Amino acid sequence: MPKPVVAIFDVGKTNKKLFLIDENYKIVFERSARFVETLDEDGEPCENLESLRTSVYESLQQVLKMDEFEIKAINFSTYGASFVYLDENGTPLTPLYNYLKEYPETLKNEFYHRYGGEEKISLETASPILGSLNSGMQLYRLKREKPEIFDRVKWALHLPQYLSYLITGVALADITSIGCHTQLWDFNKNQYHNWVTAEGLDEKFGQFTPADSSSATQYEGADFKVGVGLHDSSAALIPYLANFSAPFILLSTGTWCISLNPFNQEPLTAAELKQDCLCYMHFKGKAVKASRIFAGYEHEIQLKRIADHFDRAAYLFKHLKFNPGMILKLANKIPENQSPQTEFKANSAFVDRDLTIFQTAEEAYHQLIFDLIKQQIYALKLILNNGVRRIFVDGGFGKNAIYMHLLATSIPDIEVYASSVSQATAIGTALAINDAWNSNPAPSDIIQLKYYSAIQRTL
Repeated sequence: MPKPVVAIFDVGKTNKKLFLIDENYKIVFERSARFVETLDEDGEPCENLESLRTSVYESLQQVLKMDEFEIKAINFSTYGASFVYLDENGTPLTPLYNYLKEYPETLKNEFYHRYGGEEKISLETASPILGSLNSGMQLYRLKREKPEIFDRVKWALHLPQYLSYLITGVALADITSIGCHTQLWDFNKNQYHNWVTAEGLDEKFGQFTPADSSSATQYEGADFKVGVGLHDSSAALIPYLANFSAPFILLSTGTWCISLNPFNQEPLTAAELKQDCLCYMHFKGKAVKASRIFAGYEHEIQLKRIADHFDRAAYLFKHLKFNPGMILKLANKIPENQSPQTEFKANSAFVDRDLTIFQTAEEAYHQLIFDLIKQQIYALKLILNNGVRRIFVDGGFGKNAIYMHLLATSIPDIEVYASSVSQATAIGTALAINDAWNSNPAPSDIIQLKYYSAIQRTL
């Protein structure tokens, strides 16, 4: 008897993965691919769209031939801020432009002058000014710079919806992609922003469809349900929403440390936007207020500086244990350690510290983490609201004992957990359409937690 599974395509910038997940949310098959980037017409690197398209078809055909599995449904999650422009035959008209592609200053100024200014657009769309990372600006650029191509665009699909389209042939739009730092969605009116309709862009997005919906599809003689696709950051939040009803913040740590509060729907203020706050959308269409700092990147840069200065191997620092005596020693050595951060800073204070004041590499590393935690607490408080009593830390810093102890000590009124979900994005993408393929309710043991208790905090 073949095992019922859902197939999840999880497409990151580097790794493109296909998972088969059974009804108990165990990953029973995994396939991974990496593609060499290609170049757009300006010679800038971008995703190899043809390789991606071919990989989706070949991977799906492979698993459909496996006698031990029965594909009940398929869904997709990908990185955001990326559009695929299709003609009436479903053929891509342009490369898949990189969201880091520099945006023309003249065109940017023209847009904001035309539609009310940067602050107005940012407030209404809950999006900082991010150039091409505001994916709506990519489509505006195409219309202005290449009108002959724009006129041929039948569908402008965010990448998750393009992958869904490859299987269903149906063009759809999804709120987790449209609503995430795109400048397309008016969070106050809960509809496309007026500039989008004024430019006629909404006609090219496909039918707006709930992110937890799916449609019956036949492909290669097989029948299954196909989801609309999700933005990966929103997908990674779903396991937590499925397992916890009490208000929480998810602190997702990697290159960026992003604090996500799905229980704060207060409109962003101008002051918050200037401090790198924004709103995501979770799959039920509610705003998720978020703040972010570049702490993972800074950690790697400063760790290398410490390692070079003290002639130590950088990997050794990842196994350092928390030394509370070291923190007390540093408090006497650096008086500012006893005061909280009072203003937004793009970098922590450690960037400007003279390493010669530290006697050992361990001492310097404790100070680095202490400085990053001060910056993180400031960012957390930007989105913290009444009722939140738990913070879940996933990603790299969740495995860092010094980071976790200092975070717990810094917010004594809130429970702090290191959390982990194996392949959280893929699991969340499967959970979004659980009812379409799984006769069982979502399991309650997906997330592994380690609590940093009051006893640990005071030791």
